[in-house]
This record gives sequence, structure tokens and C-alpha cells, in this order.
Amino acid sequence: MSNRTIRVNELIRQELNAILRSDYGVEAVAITITDVEVAPNLRSALIFYSVIGGAPAIASAKSFLSKKAREMRQSLNRRITIKYSPELRFVYDASMERGSKILSVLDELEHEQPD
Repeated sequence: MSNRTIRVNELIRQELNAILRSDYGVEAVAITITDVEVAPNLRSALIFYSVIGGAPAIASAKSFLSKKAREMRQSLNRRITIKYSPELRFVYDASMERGSKILSVLDELEHEQPD
């Protein structure tokens, strides 16, 4: 991945998080954009997101993001200047959940070991 792609990924991640907070407020309070992978031609981007809450919150976030994708793309296009405004495709990022589960298992193992 080139330095340019890395910079564009980070810029889009920051701006989408800002858009969620400023434009949608309460509706998007539990959603965080964790990573972005822009295609080399800048025409599409995978947007990875995490959600605070369980399965209902994840389903709600998925629905919200799919409905607002076009609007968010337009807001992003107004905020940043790049050759193309990428098509946004949202993907749930379960890495935070996996990390939390691993930490809880490690905590359990630590408490089970005799000193």
C-alpha cells in the first residue's frame, strides 16, 4: 500500500467519524469507524465500523449506515478534495469483540491459577 493510499484511508476514517458525530448525533452515537480500505483507483472504499451494544445495536447500525451511505458520501465529498469520491461500502468489524473475549478468557485464567 502506498503512502498516498494510507493517508487517504486515514483522512476518510477521520472525516467519516466527524460526519457521524456532527450530522447524525444521537442516531450514530454508538458507531465508530475503525478502519478504511480505499481501492487503488479511489473509486470505492470498504469502511469498517464497530458498535457499542449487542446484536440489536449491530443490526440497527447496519441498517442506518446502508440508508445513509449516499448522504455520507456527499458530505465526505464536500469535506475533502480527492480525484474521485469513493463509493462507500460498510462492513462490521468484529475485532473489538474478539479482543474483549480474549481479555476476559485471560482474566479468568489468571484468577483460576493458584499463587
